[in-house]
Amino acid sequence: MATYLYKLGRFAFRRRHFVALLWVALLTLAGVGAASAPPAGNSSFSIPGTEAQRAFDLLEQRFPGMSADGATARVVFKAPEGQKMTDAGNKAAVEKTVKELGSGSEVASVADPYTGKAVSRDGTIAYASVKYKVSGMELEDSSRDALKESAGHARDAGLTVEIGGDALTTAPETGSSEVIGIAIAAVVLVITFGSLIAAGLPLLTAIIGVGIGVSAITALATPLDLGSTTSTLATMIGLAVGIDYALFIVSRYRAELAEGRDREEAAGRAVGTAGSAVVFAGLTVVIALVGLSVVNIPMLTKMGVAAAGTVAIAVLIALTMIPALLGYAGRTVKPAGEKSKLLGGGRAAKKAGRPNMGTRWASFVVRRPVTVLLLGVVGLGAAAVPAASLELGLPDDGSQPVSTTQRRAYDLLSDGFGPGFNGPLMVVVDAKGSADKKAAFAKVGDEIKGLKDVVTVTPPAPNKAGDTAIITVVPKSQPSSATTEDLVHAIRGKSASIASATDAKLLVTGATAMNIDVSQKLNDALLPYLALVVGLAFLLLIVVFRSILVPLKAALGFLLSVLAALGAVVAVFQWGWLSGLMNVEQTGPVMSMMPIFMVGVVFGLAMDYEVFLVTRMREAYVHGENPGQAVVTGFRYSARVVTAAAVIMIAVFSGFIGSSEAMIKMIGFGLAIAVFFDAFIVRMAVVPAVLALLGRRAWWLPAWLDRALPNVDVEGEGLRTDSDPDGDRELVSA
Repeated sequence: MATYLYKLGRFAFRRRHFVALLWVALLTLAGVGAASAPPAGNSSFSIPGTEAQRAFDLLEQRFPGMSADGATARVVFKAPEGQKMTDAGNKAAVEKTVKELGSGSEVASVADPYTGKAVSRDGTIAYASVKYKVSGMELEDSSRDALKESAGHARDAGLTVEIGGDALTTAPETGSSEVIGIAIAAVVLVITFGSLIAAGLPLLTAIIGVGIGVSAITALATPLDLGSTTSTLATMIGLAVGIDYALFIVSRYRAELAEGRDREEAAGRAVGTAGSAVVFAGLTVVIALVGLSVVNIPMLTKMGVAAAGTVAIAVLIALTMIPALLGYAGRTVKPAGEKSKLLGGGRAAKKAGRPNMGTRWASFVVRRPVTVLLLGVVGLGAAAVPAASLELGLPDDGSQPVSTTQRRAYDLLSDGFGPGFNGPLMVVVDAKGSADKKAAFAKVGDEIKGLKDVVTVTPPAPNKAGDTAIITVVPKSQPSSATTEDLVHAIRGKSASIASATDAKLLVTGATAMNIDVSQKLNDALLPYLALVVGLAFLLLIVVFRSILVPLKAALGFLLSVLAALGAVVAVFQWGWLSGLMNVEQTGPVMSMMPIFMVGVVFGLAMDYEVFLVTRMREAYVHGENPGQAVVTGFRYSARVVTAAAVIMIAVFSGFIGSSEAMIKMIGFGLAIAVFFDAFIVRMAVVPAVLALLGRRAWWLPAWLDRALPNVDVEGEGLRTDSDPDGDRELVSA
């Protein structure tokens, strides 16, 4: 592989005009496709295999036009101090608002508070329920705007009005965070390379890659039902790996220049060596992202595949466009150790002197491997302890900041009707096979009334055929509580006895039940996902490193860093440690998607650092150095680059901690702390300590397996035996 990529790098350097035009053409083509495509809506949302989804599907059949999984909104009204919602003026204002709410094209129905008994006992709070024909993910912005305007008119009449429900759910906007992340990345790259031109190359190619990927997603959004949220993960991961991969190749190019090679040869060798590491690092990221399909949540699968496509583009750009741009840059990209005149006075690299920080640190670790290993493992183990108390759930309006209308509506409904009112359960009774359908409906209602944590059970509401009914159950406890989850399981536990007595089927659905099912589905998928991702990557790394113990160490180190990061997330967002510093207003269960999302994203980034760092060590070992020296050599050339890449990622993810959305805040913190643990403790401390302790055993591979594995030559050994091609080359000036 190294020889092939070496030739590709030299070709891209020589034929820079062709390569640059090719990528510009692809960007233009993708941009035109995105511009001409119809506006992306929100993709349909379904959770196959869950009871809540089966109930929604049944309701679509038995209650046509009901839009069972359609978005809902509750417009909550509170009377001024000393007044009641039943006062004439307040009632007139509410009725006018209800009329306005019902005029929207996507509105299925609006329930009047006064005819639907939706006024609190003390008469101070009332609410109007709005049902939409489409889900919250598919709702048009115009419908949300109309909802907010209607509430504004009621406020003008002197009422306190707040809006809750999933109708206000929108994809979080992260544009400002991305800009901050790119700005910090630019600063780190300038410091790392000491040159504005060299620093600009990774940023330019990363932006081009993300531009092509996101434009392609936009162009294909309608035929593939991708939706407007699909590009979020693609943008985040595309920027991350795009900068990383280009950073690795530019850094190796500068190192080759420092060894006295001409620029075309340096570009070829940089792509042949660092490019090989980029290819395999990219493959591990693709495996992690495509592996999200095992969860069997279509939206998550599409996000993973779209992000994987963007990663593949980032790899191709790093292998071709970077050497082409290096050809354009010429002498403005200096050899390693030299700085531009603007940043460093044009001083040349020192030929001899004090070893760099990476060399000094690696030498220390090689001398004290047991101490470093114990400190690293014990420290990460301590950070992972809170993960044993991990509770998973999905955020609801109660987890929103108190400054939002959703949270204020949630609190008003809790005050007026009880905390469980914010998470009613919808029980669907399928009595099609029952001899006495009405008796079956009544039996279900009576059984539910006898359960704990039940406040209200509405009378059965049958469909026109009379074979299916809906019963609404209001719990005592709030939607995200463990008590409500127990109630859902208790109701479902009655299914067998109901079927035995009446031949009727019982299903529980609604937003609360759906959240519980999604959490369970994600939890059940975590271990299979881990096994798939880590297993495939383990096999891939065996091919890369031609070793059994090095890939095993890489996988175990990754698991340790993820557990430590999950522990930190639990400590902050569930236990409330440092919640003031992080501006966490409401503690509670950790978002269900967090563990599997963290595994997918962090695994890909961690393997980037592992492949680039350890490949350098493997290269030194293959070229004759003893194991301890190889570790030091790997750090001498790679530690600075890996550190810069990790700092960039931490800065990008940390930008999301300032978000007002609890979910985005949690994702930002979790990914930032995970990259910190993995890059600076696992890769920089645990990995060299383990390799120092293992010595030559680290690179052991059974002879039969060595013969069976393909020789991909990631270290570039073949480049040392190949003669330099003839041809004019631009020499590096002294």
